[in-house]
Amino acid sequence: MTRKLDGSKLVIATHNAGKLREISALLAPFGVDCVSAGDLGLPEPDETGTTFVENALLKAHAAATAAGLPALADDSGLSVTALGGRPGVYTADWAERQWFEGEPGKDYKGRDWYMAMGKVEGLLSQQGPGVDRSCWFTSVLAIAWPDGTEAVYEGRVDGTFTWPPRGTMGFGYDPAFVPNGFDKSFSELALEEKQRISHRADAFSKLVADQFAGQTGA
Repeated sequence: MTRKLDGSKLVIATHNAGKLREISALLAPFGVDCVSAGDLGLPEPDETGTTFVENALLKAHAAATAAGLPALADDSGLSVTALGGRPGVYTADWAERQWFEGEPGKDYKGRDWYMAMGKVEGLLSQQGPGVDRSCWFTSVLAIAWPDGTEAVYEGRVDGTFTWPPRGTMGFGYDPAFVPNGFDKSFSELALEEKQRISHRADAFSKLVADQFAGQTGA
């Protein structure tokens, strides 16, 4: 039997504000108080895994151990059919880190996701105008407790890589991803709509069924 979350405080093992907002909104109906690893000043562990599951567990265990609280980590990525599934587990690595200059204590400001999307588009364009632009997002949600207990939930959504990027409401590769059955990118969809169909929502529905069955919002 999977261990259940039995408290209201949960560390979200991320330094990404957009990801924190999305996961916090999904957990809000269950009375879970979310705090990010970034807000707690926890370091980001090196993502040395070769699968989404390995990296999600690595981040969740690191945050749970450091904070002494249960932690939820997401490892997600974009896989493009014509690129043999790349960038996949290395999705974030395709977005180079950006740094502030001359601001002590504020040297890291995030990743250049436009650059990452441009790399994907560049590789697709090399294959010609008829290239297969089908792709999919994978999300693995891992919960870890300070004693080493863990649980894993995986989700997926399929779509098409579009260029140029469209919309301002998403993060990461969202502006270049149009989910199947829609004519808008993830960054053009309202948060409520994205939460209904996204890879993270798919994984989250499995987490809810396991962790919060019978509770309000399930």
